[in-house]
Amino acid sequence: MVTGAHNPGAPSRRGLTSRSVWPVLFVFLCNLTLTAFGLVRQDAAAAPLTELPVPAVVSKVRPSVVTVLTRGIPQGGSQHGAPSGSGSGIILDTNGYILTNNHLVQGVTSVVVGLSTGRLTPGRVVARDFLLDLALIRITAPDLVPAEFSQRSTLEIGETVIAIGNPLALKGGSTVTVGVISALDRSVLTPEGETLYDLLQTDAAINPGNSGGPLVDRFGQVVGINVAIAPSAQAISYAIAIEAVTSHIESMMARGSVERPDLGLIPLTITPSVAASFDLESDRGILALQVDRAKAAGQAGLQSGDVVTAIDNRPLYNMGDFWHAIEHANGQMTFQVATQGKAGTATIIIPRPSLPRP
Repeated sequence: MVTGAHNPGAPSRRGLTSRSVWPVLFVFLCNLTLTAFGLVRQDAAAAPLTELPVPAVVSKVRPSVVTVLTRGIPQGGSQHGAPSGSGSGIILDTNGYILTNNHLVQGVTSVVVGLSTGRLTPGRVVARDFLLDLALIRITAPDLVPAEFSQRSTLEIGETVIAIGNPLALKGGSTVTVGVISALDRSVLTPEGETLYDLLQTDAAINPGNSGGPLVDRFGQVVGINVAIAPSAQAISYAIAIEAVTSHIESMMARGSVERPDLGLIPLTITPSVAASFDLESDRGILALQVDRAKAAGQAGLQSGDVVTAIDNRPLYNMGDFWHAIEHANGQMTFQVATQGKAGTATIIIPRPSLPRP
């Protein structure tokens, strides 16, 4: 049940030193082997990896990089002037799965994928996750070349990385830029007010149209998915670390979404308008819109209308904070809760998500 008062001296979330991080500008474009799905990984028993010259890395990876062309919803019902965009993607397997960013395909009505051979083929969005900013597109095409994904447990600050993509949808093939890993484990706020976690920071130039493309190492393996830039600074770009991606791909392929634990509650980020609508005293946190008494949250004493202000003493500001904390919990967690104007806590046992097979 919800009891007690929480510690006001809560430590800050790791990787988020303050809420005054630069706002990010999505590089949205406007102007090993997993047997079931064929995701290419380096076999741990294989020979040691050999660093390649940058031109050799590009030759290896470029066939696995695609251009993603999108068209949005026409304004006023007219087909003229419908918003369009372009970005990049990565071939996952020979079955036609393409990995890209969710913000690139959100709200679009059609998708066309351009292969490195110059061939254009229609695609369809089969999975999306806005919290991770990932999406899967599927195409039908022969002779697809899947990218290799790194299984290295650590990257080193200062090591060379190469960004490959299709900025500005320029003709003549993908564009290559080179830089280094500038920092690890970054967190940034998106324009929508959510937090992206597990980001690599690089000084490799990333421009509109690189979104969804790979950041690769000197072994020719993908270490990140290019996602955003800091518009108020120079040479600060971000990529989603690949280890934060590969653990969710099987779920996205099988279910069309990321599988997360079912706590038995419907959460909602508290914004000023939400706080006003529900007459809440708190101006931040997660509102429990609905709680199932038979599931983990309800069994711990949470009720509909409660506000979760922190998890394990780490403040919550949005849904990204909420699910990131749950994903990294070790079996159970303590919710700091404001209920009927009183502060309390609730210890929740985290159920293990199960992946239903199609």
